[in-house]
Amino acid sequence: MKHGEIFMAFLRVGLLGYGGGPASIPLVHKEAVEKYKWMTSEEFADILAIGNTLPGPIATKMAGYIGYRVSGTLGMINAIIASVIPTVILMIILLTSLASFREYPWVQGMTHGVIPVVAVMMGVITWSFIDSSKKGLGWLKVVILLILSIVLIQLLGIHPAIVIGALILFVLVKRPAKENQEKKEGDAP
Repeated sequence: MKHGEIFMAFLRVGLLGYGGGPASIPLVHKEAVEKYKWMTSEEFADILAIGNTLPGPIATKMAGYIGYRVSGTLGMINAIIASVIPTVILMIILLTSLASFREYPWVQGMTHGVIPVVAVMMGVITWSFIDSSKKGLGWLKVVILLILSIVLIQLLGIHPAIVIGALILFVLVKRPAKENQEKKEGDAP
């Protein structure tokens, strides 16, 4: 039964994820966290952060990891096939048929009409990540991280993967130091 659920979840993501990998992230979240409850929002955020630091399409990486987590190697293969094959088939069909209609206003309107929907989906998932971050960090740290990220990514042109990787390294270095400090304080008489 798990393989059928994995296939259907990532088939929906592959079919409905209009706009590429980043636009598919809210759909993956809906399937993996809300519908099938394969993980929590916090675990999803961790997977998304690590996936963004690696090369390749994010939706495929997330499908592979989630499929593996739910049902091992076969689950991973199942999820990747479900998310990639329908998209490839649809691209071939749509590109061959829409190429002749590309200049028609209704085709351009359809393309432009989807953009606000994708923006809202990205905004909703961004807000859920901000909301879950404030629970662990507090509003002040979240606002500082948001402003710092915007400055680094938008104003200085640093790639988001570098910013995410730097934050992960910072936490990995800071956490053992904090744990060692707490251990020393606990050992003191």
